[in-house]
Amino acid sequence: MGELVPGGNLPLPEGALTIRVPGPFDLSALITGADGKVAGDADFVFFNQPSAPGARLHGDTLTLDPRRLRPAAERITVVVSPGDPATPLGRLPVPVLTVLAGGGAPVARFTPPRPAQETVLLLAEVYRRGGRWKVRALGQGYADGLAGVARDFGVEVAEDAPAPPAAPAPSPLPRQGHCPAPEGSLAVVNAARARAGAPPLTLDLRLSTAARKHAGSMAAVGRLAVEGPDGVSLFQQIATSGYRCLTVEEHLVSGPRTPEEFVEYCLSGGERRGPFGDPAVVHLGLGRAVGPGGDVYWTAVWARPFTPDGLNRLTSEVITLTNAERAAARLAPLTAEPRLTTAAQRHSDDMVARDFYSHTAPEGQQPWDRARAAGATHRGIGENIACGQRSAAEVVQGWMNSPGHRANILKPDFSHIGVGYATGSRAGTYWTQVFGSV
Repeated sequence: MGELVPGGNLPLPEGALTIRVPGPFDLSALITGADGKVAGDADFVFFNQPSAPGARLHGDTLTLDPRRLRPAAERITVVVSPGDPATPLGRLPVPVLTVLAGGGAPVARFTPPRPAQETVLLLAEVYRRGGRWKVRALGQGYADGLAGVARDFGVEVAEDAPAPPAAPAPSPLPRQGHCPAPEGSLAVVNAARARAGAPPLTLDLRLSTAARKHAGSMAAVGRLAVEGPDGVSLFQQIATSGYRCLTVEEHLVSGPRTPEEFVEYCLSGGERRGPFGDPAVVHLGLGRAVGPGGDVYWTAVWARPFTPDGLNRLTSEVITLTNAERAAARLAPLTAEPRLTTAAQRHSDDMVARDFYSHTAPEGQQPWDRARAAGATHRGIGENIACGQRSAAEVVQGWMNSPGHRANILKPDFSHIGVGYATGSRAGTYWTQVFGSV
């Protein structure tokens, strides 16, 4: 896959393409001719008009088939703007664009410089040159909104009507639907953390966006669940928001009507109390929604962002705890092995990416196949997997409580180990241990 810099370009394969920009953004596209102008309003693809010949927008994904574009189309400009128009792009994560071929193979990626006060970013353009289609990275910012961009490309944009008189302030508890977490929620949470000796949290917009959507989906059906009625889990909402977790915990609660009642309820239970005193948690996302009957639903997400060093520390902790169990059984410790680590990490990543949980991959590969593909030459291979556990201690304890997994950890023949870990999909966390014997 090619990494693009502003102004850089790459040739594209024949056929359909997929362009993704995950995160709290609205994606748009402008189809233009050789003059750089649209032929009509139908050439503006955005959330209210998600398709045109050869182009279709679905959420954070734009599908293009240059062969099916209108005649004389020469260029498709990909535009990104904040999902919340009042939020400058500079306060959001940097929008990363990925181009994939028809079969799903990544072709190009572009990470633009962080915007400042711009409200819209021309991210990239797909253009025809000498009979071939190419992609060029742009990263050009606009300060006058999506309407200003559309006008510059020739789209007829109606002027906004005068604003109506201000409506009375809404009740602090709407009768039904999404509503922001009440003012002061973070202060109440941080006061409880201070009493527990933990540092204060920062409210993260991406996590809060995912939490609000999830609280709304629970309120709509009147029940607590990690998956919404559309089958999308809270953790998939988090991934879509653009936040990549190293560790994540969640509270799904109904009943409390104020932040104080919510915190009091969480502190009343042993497991629920955990994040309030966890110094590893640094970000909070909080959402609240009201169901048709007036019941209040809360989603709280506690997280630490992913870093490579953080992943190394977490997987090393799994190995340390595993070797402590072996020491208690008077067995030799396992040695971390890079090729087994690669196999383990690939499997955790794959389970998240393709939303499955099994030792057998969708194409039928087994643990020893993955170890061999990673270059491992060990005589014997074993594998433990787990999902949903929120810490290294919890996952190792879970494996030790399961006879088959425990047998792998305590197998005398095993001499080496690799550990993989990834977050997302339905369960939130996916762990893999791969064991090898020489």
